[in-house]
Amino acid sequence: MMTGFPKLTLVETKLLLRDPGSIFTLIVPLFILLVFSSTSSPGDTVLPTMTLTIAIGLVGLYMVPTTLATYRERGILRRLSTTPVRPVTMLTVQLVLQTAFAAVAAALLMGMALAFLGATAPARPAQFLLTFVLGVASVFSIGLVIAALAPSGRVANGVGVLLYFPLAFLGGLMQPKEMMPAVLARIGEFTPLGAFRQAVHDAWAGAAAQPLLICVMAGYALAVGAVAARLFRWE
Repeated sequence: MMTGFPKLTLVETKLLLRDPGSIFTLIVPLFILLVFSSTSSPGDTVLPTMTLTIAIGLVGLYMVPTTLATYRERGILRRLSTTPVRPVTMLTVQLVLQTAFAAVAAALLMGMALAFLGATAPARPAQFLLTFVLGVASVFSIGLVIAALAPSGRVANGVGVLLYFPLAFLGGLMQPKEMMPAVLARIGEFTPLGAFRQAVHDAWAGAAAQPLLICVMAGYALAVGAVAARLFRWE
């Protein structure tokens, strides 16, 4: 068992809940869901899956890199290396907490959609859960690469935001995929947010999983995650 894991998890949970960025990440997708609810009909799965993808994108491309790069910038990881708590423990705690936070954000959005928008539960729950895990892993892998290369939390924040918008556009989060040029819609299927949005929509609506989308998410998680692990610096 990692030394100090429970105590570090408790401390980091308190810091996460006090972080204004975490409140922003929770509120923005809920706000979009409510504002555009008048355009959706009961049983619609498009709006809930779009806002769910927005939430995962904000956690993975904004919170994950900013938090880790800030800790490195302030020397927190370096100081941890001189204590029984190893830096890898901090990294593990952060990934567990951010994944749990993404799950909470998803649960809030689903609960809101079920309670107030007339949405139904995902028709394929096992496929939905697999998609969620792969989608989170693929988006987090990109956030970890940013965290590995950014010299400060401010730089990580800027890079994450700059990367988020083109990925959100290609992923069909700013306009329906059907309204996009065919070539851009096709490119979007090979982005982590685009693959996740379509795959989670399929699972929610009851359509069979598309192997291409599963492979795209798994590929990002494994390949980009390996790059992040190789590049990550504690100091």
